[in-house]
Amino acid sequence: MFNFIPALDRYIFRLVFWPMIGVFALAASLLTLDKMLRLFDFVASEGGPVSVVFEMLASLMPEYAGLAIPLGVLLGILLAFRKLAISSELDTMRAVGLSYGRLLRMPYAIALAMMAVNLVVVGWLQPLARYNFEELEYELKSGALGASIKVGEFTTIEDKTALRIERSEEDGRRLLGVFARVRSDEGDLTISATEGRFLRLDENPNTIVLRLRDGQIIQEVEGGSPRVLNFSLHDLPIDLPALERFRERGGRELEYVLPELLRLGWAPDTDQQTRDEIRANFSYRLVEVIMMIFLPLLALALAIPPKRSTSALGVFVAVVMVVAYHKVNEWGAGVAALGRIDPLLALWLPCVLFALLIWWMYWRTAHVPGAQAIDGLEVVFAKFVKWLKSKFRRRRKSDAMTRNDARLAEGDEATHAV
Repeated sequence: MFNFIPALDRYIFRLVFWPMIGVFALAASLLTLDKMLRLFDFVASEGGPVSVVFEMLASLMPEYAGLAIPLGVLLGILLAFRKLAISSELDTMRAVGLSYGRLLRMPYAIALAMMAVNLVVVGWLQPLARYNFEELEYELKSGALGASIKVGEFTTIEDKTALRIERSEEDGRRLLGVFARVRSDEGDLTISATEGRFLRLDENPNTIVLRLRDGQIIQEVEGGSPRVLNFSLHDLPIDLPALERFRERGGRELEYVLPELLRLGWAPDTDQQTRDEIRANFSYRLVEVIMMIFLPLLALALAIPPKRSTSALGVFVAVVMVVAYHKVNEWGAGVAALGRIDPLLALWLPCVLFALLIWWMYWRTAHVPGAQAIDGLEVVFAKFVKWLKSKFRRRRKSDAMTRNDARLAEGDEATHAV
């Protein structure tokens, strides 16, 4: 099907693709794991359904994808060229006249495609997902998601109905040990039942019905004896409180898509503070995406270990560089949003400096015979590993001598005893 693509490019694509997908999955899992635990605690404290946790996590995925996509592209290409270098396939390709530029043709195709995906994620999906997350959080706190009834606590609805549930089953659909206190003009009602279920009325969405089974109703009568009624089935209508509609999207630069940022950031009627915030966020999103065009060069520069070595220091340095660049951009966006530094200095200058550093590292690897981008670090790392091995070797030797002395001492004691 893809025979029009040269075999070399298909081979490099396979080497890059699967590690890249693995890094995507691993990064997304690690980034969401801590947030998942916090969301479970938050939803449990608000009494919300478990399904809301996964909806909120889905809204966070574009936020995490903004960092996971560059990391996946970088490590996918790096691990592919590292494999070629360690197995000497890269030396063979270079010996037959294939330049690094030719070998980077497929990695650059992948990087440009993922760069377009990341532009859509950062420019459109992240603002919409952020707004959706805050809307879910608002509805959860307000009780619009059915989270206002908490097990083991009294809940007041519209200042005239108090409910308490002993426990719930079937994900909150079956309520056990129901107690209700209802205030009415005809006399207050005290209701207890063994179980109940909430039912929604299609014709009146502002009212729900609590269907109770096997219980008792006590109606207080002013100046008279209370009335007691036992029932096997009773429907108790409950008026829901009027919920305020969640705000419209916007008002914060993080919730605007790229065309909206471009329009508002340079509009003459935008106030200075809003203009600074919008321009800083606009530049932040662009530099995060544009830097991906240099990732194949960085990956190649850090993928090739020294000769007769399998050092993985380049993998560690690559991750540190990308994460550090991301953090520098976050700091620059925050400072530029306050109006203290122009976005050109706070965001675009680090972008240019980082690109120049990557280009120097690639040029040194590709055009200086026998040189690596991180020669000095490799030497220091090799000496550190050698020192660490010698320490462990001496420790094992010392432990072995101690055990041997202990055995000789035991043998001497046994000889004296005989």
